[in-house]
Amino acid sequence: MGPLAGIRVVELAGIGPGPMCAMLLADLGATVLRIDRKRPSGLGIERPPRTDVLLRNRKVIALDLKNPQAVEATLQLVSRADALIEGFRPGVTERLGLGPEVCIGRNPRLVYGRMTGWGQSGPLAQTAGHDLGYIAVTGVLNAIGRRGAPPTLPLNLIGDYAGGALYLALGLLAGILEARGSGRGQVIDAAIVDGAASLASTFFGMRAAGIWRDERGTNFTDSGSHFYEVYQCADGKWLSVAAIEAKFYAELLRLLEIDPAALGRQMDPAAWPRSKEILAAMFKQRSRDEWVRVFDGSDACVAPVLDWDEAAEHPHLRERETLIEIDGIVQPAPAPRFSRTVPATPVPPAPLTPENTQAGLEPWCGAEEIMAWRSAGLID
Repeated sequence: MGPLAGIRVVELAGIGPGPMCAMLLADLGATVLRIDRKRPSGLGIERPPRTDVLLRNRKVIALDLKNPQAVEATLQLVSRADALIEGFRPGVTERLGLGPEVCIGRNPRLVYGRMTGWGQSGPLAQTAGHDLGYIAVTGVLNAIGRRGAPPTLPLNLIGDYAGGALYLALGLLAGILEARGSGRGQVIDAAIVDGAASLASTFFGMRAAGIWRDERGTNFTDSGSHFYEVYQCADGKWLSVAAIEAKFYAELLRLLEIDPAALGRQMDPAAWPRSKEILAAMFKQRSRDEWVRVFDGSDACVAPVLDWDEAAEHPHLRERETLIEIDGIVQPAPAPRFSRTVPATPVPPAPLTPENTQAGLEPWCGAEEIMAWRSAGLID
């Protein structure tokens, strides 16, 4: 089920954006086989396997890729795949005998996806790193935060998952689509620095237009303005206000019973500090949920700032089943939505067992081949 049904992907186990990309493809119906290590890599954050949501919706086998026979077995799988995902440093898969030249030699239609922070080239290509460093060098991190305060760490959403996983998924799907016409595969060099920079396209353009300042917290959507801000309420909880357009701003002030003249012109930065003080004092007069009732159904663009548990109970998210429970773990449902090729309900991460190895290989290999690999000690 799902729009990617029939597409096969081999995933060489990694952390962060690679597994996220594999999950996105598997959520939409692709058959993804994860090839894990025989022994833990020591990378990433240890957790119970069932809580590692990024590993859902696919089978897993373990191979020692330092064993030439295991490499050959992997190439057999690659020969039957539409795409491959790997997230090692540049040159590692080449040394293993699983580089793009070898894999595409076995499967000329293969789309070979490479997920790194720095990319396959450049002076930092061989340097270790994580999300924070990647968004730091693109200018993105410097732009996030309040005036006079250090840059704010935006989780690892912008680099790993938006700039990395999503761009790799886009690249793989574009490559698969092109290969169906040309009959030829290619290499996708998905670098988090490239993707994060691409995400910031709007801001590069606004700087060029002279309508975005480099100083944090001085622009209309970076906490500089009073109409795009979070405000604390009487109970210590928070509301988000995002009334950018004039008609939404007017609705905000109407429901707050504030005379627009008391705040000055909406887009005048000189008026923003005083306007913030007025709105902050107003929101302190009631609890968050009281304010939610005031703005309910309006176009004032006001929403409560919810914690993880509250988000799962929000009526809109609950009706749309944006968050679902699988094996006792609350997690996001597959996205986006499809009207006809509806993805199946996700299944939890599969533990490494002989039974699961068998089930994972059956869509890819014949019974005799699986038996031969087991007899050779390649798989459990």
